[in-house]
Order: sequence, then structure tokens, then C-alpha cells
Amino acid sequence: MSTQLTGERCVACRKDSPRVTDAEIEQFKPQIPDWEMNEVEGEPRLERSFRFKTYPAALAFTQRVGETAEEEGHHPVMVVEARRVRVSWWTHAIGWLHRNDFIMAAKTDQIFASLAN
Repeated sequence: MSTQLTGERCVACRKDSPRVTDAEIEQFKPQIPDWEMNEVEGEPRLERSFRFKTYPAALAFTQRVGETAEEEGHHPVMVVEARRVRVSWWTHAIGWLHRNDFIMAAKTDQIFASLAN
């Protein structure tokens, strides 16, 4: 699954980095349709659960997402439970969503699609 977002790279964020606008959310959301926007402690986050046939498959996915996050310099919260991985993206520096979060959600979807589940 390749989208416009999967071809982009994350940029370094600081406290004054721009938050995504409502118009940008409308533009990006169709590229990551399985992600939910949830508010946690007053901050919006992109969240999705991924299911796997085995625990080792869930761990392999977690490793690949972690490697990609390290390459991009943007890191998620990941919770691994048996055969499920919950991934949350938001930009800690601004306490909000940034374009990077949508880029990484799309890349996470691409990793999931590439694994034989």
C-alpha cells in the first residue's frame, strides 16, 4: 500500500512546529483510513491496532516499525499484547498532530501490508 505520504520523510519538530490544520487532516485521512483519531490527556493521537496470527509475527512487525521510526527520527508508542500491536502517533514536541504523524501512520500501514500475516 503506497500513498503520497509513504514517499515523504519526516522533518525535525520543535515546540514552534506547525500543527496540522483541519484541511490537512481531511487531505491525509483518506490515505490512512484504518486509523482512529483519539484524544488522550487533551492531545489528539492517531491510533490503530494490528492483529497477527502469532506472537513472533507481532514482534517482527514491532521491530520493523521501530527501525523505520529510528530512521525517520519520529517514534510511536507501541503496546504489544499476545497477537496484537497498538500503535499511537502524535508529536510530543507540539502536543498535537503534525504531518510527520500521518507520514508515519502511512509507513506503518505499508509495513503491515508487506508482512505475510
